[in-house]
Amino acid sequence: MLRETNINDRRNMKTLPALLISAACFTAAAGIASAETVSATSTKNIAQTSQSAPLTKAQVEAAQKAWGEALISIAKANRDDGPAKAKELAGTIIDAAYGYQMGPVLFKPTLTEVPQTFRTTRAGALAYFVGDDSNFPKDSGFALKDWHKYEIENAAIHIHGDMAITMGKVRLTDGDGKVTEVDKTWGFQRDEEGALRIVLHHSSLPYTAPAK
Repeated sequence: MLRETNINDRRNMKTLPALLISAACFTAAAGIASAETVSATSTKNIAQTSQSAPLTKAQVEAAQKAWGEALISIAKANRDDGPAKAKELAGTIIDAAYGYQMGPVLFKPTLTEVPQTFRTTRAGALAYFVGDDSNFPKDSGFALKDWHKYEIENAAIHIHGDMAITMGKVRLTDGDGKVTEVDKTWGFQRDEEGALRIVLHHSSLPYTAPAK
């Protein structure tokens, strides 16, 4: 289980894009004591080695955590600075975390309806998170809700080369302490520069059997 985080612990909103990217881009350079001692050629070789190395569970969990912190940060931006700032931040996060640069993303959010159930484009993802798009009139902005904490509980993580698939629970807590739980599946893949990007994201509300 990943540790839950509280938005009050995040002091500087401007650090989010760097945090997101650092959590998603895993290179062997992290193990080097001093970056100044590494030549440009060595750095290039390190990056190439990192891209060819199999993913690890810790790397996948770091990417999940970055997603959770990003969602909380969009909600905080909305509370503190309004929806325009939240939308700007959400766009930065989507570009850093999702693989729309690589092609369609298999994104099925929790609260979407036909004919816009699946959000395979960046515009569709941004509309889901923050609304404000006439092409997606039913989107009110899931990330604009008063989220304060998140918790991720993986049922399992499957890793195959430079791809990983996870399945489990995500629990979000709002300012009133109400918890919303969703069943979530993520698919991660490295891009050409070694960044770990979300290429599959499926969310649904837990099934409750009808009373007999």
